[in-house]
Amino acid sequence: MQKLSNDHGVIAALAIDQRGSMKKMMQTAVGEDRFSMDQVYEFKELVSQELTKRVSAILLDEQYGFKGIAAKDPNCGLILSYEKTGYDANTPGRLPELLPNESLDRLIAKDADAAKVLVYYNPNDPKEILDIKHAFLERLGTEAQAADIPVFVEPIVYDNEITDDHSPEFAAIKPQKVIDTIKEFTKDKYHIDVLKVEVPVLFNYVEGYNKANDPAVYTAEEAAAYFKAASEEATRPFIYLSAGVPADIFRDELKFAGEHGANYCGILGGRATWRDGVQVYADQGKAGLIDWLDTQGRENIEELNTILDQYAKPWYDIYGGLDNIDVFDIDVMK
Repeated sequence: MQKLSNDHGVIAALAIDQRGSMKKMMQTAVGEDRFSMDQVYEFKELVSQELTKRVSAILLDEQYGFKGIAAKDPNCGLILSYEKTGYDANTPGRLPELLPNESLDRLIAKDADAAKVLVYYNPNDPKEILDIKHAFLERLGTEAQAADIPVFVEPIVYDNEITDDHSPEFAAIKPQKVIDTIKEFTKDKYHIDVLKVEVPVLFNYVEGYNKANDPAVYTAEEAAAYFKAASEEATRPFIYLSAGVPADIFRDELKFAGEHGANYCGILGGRATWRDGVQVYADQGKAGLIDWLDTQGRENIEELNTILDQYAKPWYDIYGGLDNIDVFDIDVMK
């Protein structure tokens, strides 16, 4: 865990494990007639090469991110995706599935310091669907214990009736879903080391932060209460994902969380950090992207790191400090 954290025990990590969505972003940016998978591979390589100098860890997939794995800074921790991307839309419940040719032992052999698994989760699903997902996570946690590797679980909440998860209607029901999900997934039986969670509100609907024609679904006081309630349900370390929001909104979310009692232990920030670089790469190629990463990309990372320095808590604080950790290798701290 310390290899994935900065000197303060905070997980200041970068995520670029997108697969299907990464391919679509690149296709849109360069155009169908100019697109090749080599562009995806090189983009991930360059992001890893340039930005891992300034983060504590990077989340990558082996399928599209194999060049990024090789290019990362040696002092940066490595988290590898362990789940298949997407889900079978013809099967109810958005059921999770691990990569069929991987195991946690195999990921360790590829120098992974942790594994990450995304699970779509609706706490209001029928019991038979929830049982499948709970059993899946129990098996995952048991495997992680046996392999002695931290596991990061990323629950993404959804609803079966309100399918537009960016709508005001979904915004109204999202907080309780996130709170209930955190309450469930931090139970000891799952052995999850870190929860990578969404903020409990759709932030563009918070009064004072809503823009243009977006309505205010929550007052600032209501949003603050949801952040605090979600945090108080967590009995294990949790970090925030950026969920594809622009960089300025992600920064506002992190500041708001820290100011209103959310004891988060860091981030795994993805598209908020590097998404604008996709079009730069499409228009200006490798040299243009490197320049963008070393300027705007660097600024994005440094602004997030400054916020984390102010608000994020060490992951081990939830256990009462490092002295209460049963297994601790002092060499990792050096």
